[in-house]
Amino acid sequence: MIPVTEFRQFSEQQPAFRVLKPWWDVFAEYLSVVMLMIGVFGCTLQVMQDKIICLPHRVSAPNQTVPLLNNTELQREPTNSSLPPPPASPVPASTEMRGLKTNLDLQQYSFVNQLCYEKALHWYAKYFPYLVLIHTLIFMVCSNFWFKFPGSSSKIEHFISILGKCFDSPWTTRALSEVSGEGTEEKEHKKNSASRSNLNASTVESNLEKTQSLKSIPEKIVVDKPTASALDRKEGEQAKALFEKVKKFRLHVEEGDLLYLMYVRQTVIKVIKFVLIVAYNSVLVSNVRITVQCDADVENMTGYKNFLCNHTMAHLYSKLCYCYLCFVIVYGLTCLYTSYWLFYRSLKEYSFEYVRQETGIDDIPDVKNDFAFMLHMIDQYDPLYSKRFAVFLSEVSENKLKQLNLNHEWTVEKLRQKLQSNANDRLELQLFMLSGLPDTVFELTELQSLKLEIINNVTIPAAISQLEDLQELSLQQCFLKIHTGALSFLKENLKVLRVKFDDSRELPLWLYSLRNLEELHLFGSLCPDASKNITLDSLRDLKSLKTLTLKSNLTKIPQSVVDVSSHLQRLYVYNDGTKLVMLNNLKKMTNLIELELVRCDLERIPHAIFSLTHLQALDLKENSLRSIEEIISFQHLRKLTCLKLWHNAITHIPEHIKKLGSLERLYFSHNKIEILPSHLFLCTKLRYLDLSFNDISFIPPEVGVLQSLQYFSVLNNKIENLPDELFFCKKLKTLKLGRNKLSVLSPKISYLTSLSHLELKGNQFEVLPAELGCCQALKRTGLVVESTLFDTLPSEVREYMKAE
Repeated sequence: MIPVTEFRQFSEQQPAFRVLKPWWDVFAEYLSVVMLMIGVFGCTLQVMQDKIICLPHRVSAPNQTVPLLNNTELQREPTNSSLPPPPASPVPASTEMRGLKTNLDLQQYSFVNQLCYEKALHWYAKYFPYLVLIHTLIFMVCSNFWFKFPGSSSKIEHFISILGKCFDSPWTTRALSEVSGEGTEEKEHKKNSASRSNLNASTVESNLEKTQSLKSIPEKIVVDKPTASALDRKEGEQAKALFEKVKKFRLHVEEGDLLYLMYVRQTVIKVIKFVLIVAYNSVLVSNVRITVQCDADVENMTGYKNFLCNHTMAHLYSKLCYCYLCFVIVYGLTCLYTSYWLFYRSLKEYSFEYVRQETGIDDIPDVKNDFAFMLHMIDQYDPLYSKRFAVFLSEVSENKLKQLNLNHEWTVEKLRQKLQSNANDRLELQLFMLSGLPDTVFELTELQSLKLEIINNVTIPAAISQLEDLQELSLQQCFLKIHTGALSFLKENLKVLRVKFDDSRELPLWLYSLRNLEELHLFGSLCPDASKNITLDSLRDLKSLKTLTLKSNLTKIPQSVVDVSSHLQRLYVYNDGTKLVMLNNLKKMTNLIELELVRCDLERIPHAIFSLTHLQALDLKENSLRSIEEIISFQHLRKLTCLKLWHNAITHIPEHIKKLGSLERLYFSHNKIEILPSHLFLCTKLRYLDLSFNDISFIPPEVGVLQSLQYFSVLNNKIENLPDELFFCKKLKTLKLGRNKLSVLSPKISYLTSLSHLELKGNQFEVLPAELGCCQALKRTGLVVESTLFDTLPSEVREYMKAE
């Protein structure tokens, strides 16, 4: 006997796959088991029972009579089976028939039975149970092929694995319970209508749109509020990993429709097979007969040619056949319904509209292709799976989880350890590449400056208003949104804003409404490039703005800068080497006291600068200046005290420099100056003079006129001698003479009693004068010189300098 368990391998799949088996597949599976049992039962009978029993059938001539055998003949065993029967005698009609002796032995009967079974019995009657078995196995293979095929089974296993984890995740319960708990009125409404919703559940399902996914049943969260909010760090990390898995899986599965096509094809094959089975079985079932005529050419072996056979299983097979047809028809109807469901509904698109309305999570995206098809299949099993799975498709839900994990990771104590003072002497917290903004930040009430770097898709909450001392905010490549309450707070309290951006999203629009902002520093491309199209809107609402920094690639001063010209005092433009051509707007900025135009590829000093009568400091660093004859016009800038023309290609200082009598700080370093005009030293108010990194070989004695000079640097020049008049500048605190060609340092160095920093390294000195000991403010740390040269000083001088 063949055990049914041997055939289970054709239909076996992982128990978890049941979630992808709708009711019709489950029903068809049970039908397959019944049909399989019919086939196995028929095959068992075929093997264990006699298939057919045949007896000789003598066909009489029209006038021939049947011979009558007496009892003695019936009892006597024939000695030779090949002898012909005795002659028949006429028998009256009233004579009783006793039987017919065939003179065949058992071996001959077996031979005839087998021969007639093969020759006379219809093939359908012989192979019916095997056909049932084969057809049923094909049905089973078709139903489960997509669970076995590597290309589809891997996706299914991955999906079911993720689905189960999403269903059981504590974060799912928390997210849905938070949504269900939003709003007191909504809670009361749900409470009052709970019974009605249960009664109307079937009505709601019957009114579903045919093109939309099945509505998920309302999930009843039986969770206390404290329990729902309690999510430990490990569970949070697991939920975070689930979000990443769902994202990657969605991208992978939405690319194709392999699962959908395989399910359609196996359904079509089952429908075709159903039609074929019903057709040929209906036609051939009548060939299963109990009595079969057999004409076998074995007369020379048995003495008979015609046999009458009895098919012992015919009656049972006939009943099994009709029963099998009934099951096949029911099976086929389920296949036809499946085909209707596949082709009538849009299964390659899945809408979470009902879930969005029910849960209040509005950003759950609709899905397509194989992802949509699997969700449709899940809905046939239990719509609750799709509802709980949808939580992990929502960015809002993911952001809430990230926020929770951040709060676990960044405690108040940990954040307080990161506090440090910045360049403006404000207590600053710097956060780099976080997935969000920890809520614990807003518990640091002493915080004065907040610096965020590469933090995207984050909303600044209203809780920022707890930081009453916050005055400075730095955003570097951050895409942030802001709560209305937070914006109101920043409008009133924020004084300094720094923004570094690469695209328009990182340049916040709310910065234009910060009416109390005093300093704005923008770093990024502001040209209307076709790919980025980042422009600076009007700043007219920044009524308190006094300092503006633009580190960009400007070709002209933006009109938006002119909008704040009435109160702007400091403008810093740092270009990337792009030529700043149009500077006429500078004329309108008459209140400027500081102006920096760095790396703007300027070849001449812009004439618009000469209109800035309140200007106190001008920096033209790293331009292409060669001639500065226009410097004579600076005499109209009566308040100009600082002029920086460093890092250019200036070869000559014009004599007109003497007219800048108000100058206190002058930077000419990193140029190509060879000769210092004596008129330079007529700027008698100079306190800071930097001439380093030039080609100067001689310092005029007029340098002694600069009695206010405190800083003098001629580093990296070609100077061979120092004028004695230099040592009459008795207020000098810093003197840098390194990397020149000096060989002697005058003993008059002792006049510089205020000297605290002296750099001599890189010259040709052989000995240092002992008079250095008279420079009481000069210590060893302030004397930059070779160690061997320092040792030439008297020991008492060395000891004095080393003493702190």
